[in-house]
This record gives sequence, structure tokens and C-alpha cells, in this order.
Amino acid sequence: MDYTTLGKTHLNVSRLSFGASALGGVFHDIDEADGIRAVHAALDAGINYFDVAPAYGGTVAETVLGKALKGIARERYFLSTKAGKYTQPGAYGSDELDYSETRIRKGLEESMARLGVDHIDIVHLHDFEYQHRSKTDWAFSEGFPTLVKLKEEGRIGAVSAGIYPLDLWQRVIAEAPVDAILTHNHYCLNDTRGTELVEPCRVRNIGMINASPFASGVLTGGKVADWHPATPGQRAIFAEAAAFCINQGTSIARLAFQFACQDTPFHTTMFSTARSASLERNLAWYGEPCDAALVAEVRKILAPVMDHQWDYDAGVDRLGS
Repeated sequence: MDYTTLGKTHLNVSRLSFGASALGGVFHDIDEADGIRAVHAALDAGINYFDVAPAYGGTVAETVLGKALKGIARERYFLSTKAGKYTQPGAYGSDELDYSETRIRKGLEESMARLGVDHIDIVHLHDFEYQHRSKTDWAFSEGFPTLVKLKEEGRIGAVSAGIYPLDLWQRVIAEAPVDAILTHNHYCLNDTRGTELVEPCRVRNIGMINASPFASGVLTGGKVADWHPATPGQRAIFAEAAAFCINQGTSIARLAFQFACQDTPFHTTMFSTARSASLERNLAWYGEPCDAALVAEVRKILAPVMDHQWDYDAGVDRLGS
């Protein structure tokens, strides 16, 4: 495993990092024991950065990750969670967005209890574009200052954000006191707009984390989660690209993973799994060369959805929030 310094966080993180959303059953039901085995296999492979959130599975992901990390020497891993977005167990689509100092402090204490730690290396202010950006200014006026206070108090190590829209990222980088950023769905086969953030982050020495190499599941070749905002027609385009890859003797998941994590401008690429077999498969793919010619052909098929701005709010609304 290769490592790099994550900007001004000064954390020496692995080039591959483990996103624990799948441990919360975000994509499919999980076998908790196998999810724990996946975390241990990642550690054994040299992955040293793990990310989670209280909203993933309504605290389930944090609880399972805490079980997996129990007894593991704290110096073996860096840990991040998120603040500002909270979901009750089994209540997807009924998220609470609260960027007050009181709720963030309470939420962080709850997260640390579930994770079994007394210090979080990075905290990302979470999804403040949701609910049609009605809480965005609150996140800037109180959410970020609260994280700065927690950093000054030594409760957390670094301040970050985890959102989606590119225009809002530009504001975060320019105005917010972030040491790192966690973007998702912006450096994958169907969207490379994340490269627009590279130079602004480089100038400010902001660490860059690229999440969702499988584009929230549409690049796996399997069933896409109901909450994904892609229309049936758009899903059909991804299915066509997946079929093309199979005809070429490979899978779209393999190609997508290699594209996202090899020769990347980001410091680390974060993928999520709750299955030890998938963890081992991804590690194997990481060590294989990416077929640039096939990438070009697949991106032609994906042209109608290339750099599409997904409306994740609409996906949540559809499920009844």
C-alpha cells in the first residue's frame, strides 16, 4: 500500500481508504460478521483511513465499525466521522439537519461512544446542501466555527466537509476553514468534474478525498439502490456500459475502480464495502493496470450521463422525507 500526506491535516493516509457507509446497510443488507472481517482485512492490507457517519444506517455503520475496531491499536488507523446530519435507525429519508453547536457537540460525543474512541482525526460537516440548501448558511455560520472550536480543544484533529455540488464546493474551499474535503461522485468514469477543485485545494494545501469510485452503485453492474436519483433511462445507459464491459471480458466495476484510484489527482480514493470478498477483489484490481482504451470506449457510451449533476434531494424526496 502506498501512502501520502493528506494536505494540512498532516495525516499520512493510505492511497485507498475505507468508507463504512456499506456497514450501515446503505446499499444492501449486511452480514455484520463479514463486515467486520472486511474491516480487519483492510487493516491487514495497509489501509489506515476509515470514514463513517451517524447518518449511515441511522447509527448502524458507526456501531458496526466500532465493533470492528475494538481491540485494534489506535495508532494503526485514522478515523473520520461526520456532523450535522443525523438519521434514526430504519428511518432513511427522514434526516435531521442540525448545524448548531449544541447538536454537533452532542452528536460527536455519541459518535465517539459508538466508535469506542475519545478522539476523531477528521470531522466532515455533512450534506448541508440537502433540503434544498435551506440549512447551508447555518452550516457556514455555526457548523464550521463549532468544528474549529472542537479542533482547538483537541477533541478532533482536522475540519472537513462532505457534500456533493461543485458550485458549493467552490464556496467551501474559498470561505470555510477546512483542512480537507471529501467529495463523492466527482472523479469516476462518468464524472471527472472533481478535477476543477484540485488547483484551489493545492494552493491552500487542503487534503482531497475522492469517494464513490462506483458512482454510488451505478458503476457496479448490479442493482442500483432505490434512493439513487438516476431515472430509468439513465440507469439503462449504465447497464449498457456494463454489458459492453462484459463483452470485452471484464466488468465495469473493475474498470471504474481502477480509473478512480490509479493516476489520480486526489490524495486518497475511498470505497465502501461490507463484504470481505469485495475488499479482497478491490485490492487485487488496484494492483492491475487500467485499460485506457476501454475507458475511452465506455466513456463514449456514458456520454449522455457524463458530468451529470444528480439531484440527491430528489432521490430522498421520492422515498418520502
